[in-house]
Amino acid sequence: MEIPLAPVERLLRKAGALRVSEDAKVELAKAIEDYAIKVGRIAANLAKNAGRKTVKVEDIKEAAKQL
Repeated sequence: MEIPLAPVERLLRKAGALRVSEDAKVELAKAIEDYAIKVGRIAANLAKNAGRKTVKVEDIKEAAKQL
């Protein structure tokens, strides 16, 4: 896992959680990573199909829409 747990806890608190277990933080971090990898994979393919090596913000936005 590459995402630090402190920001994940802050996100959960921002969402209304009063207390957050370690397991919950770990599980959400995994879900966020999985989603980010899927978005990144689609964005990389969009850039490649456009003849670019560089992923641009519009690739990320379009990839997120596709999910």
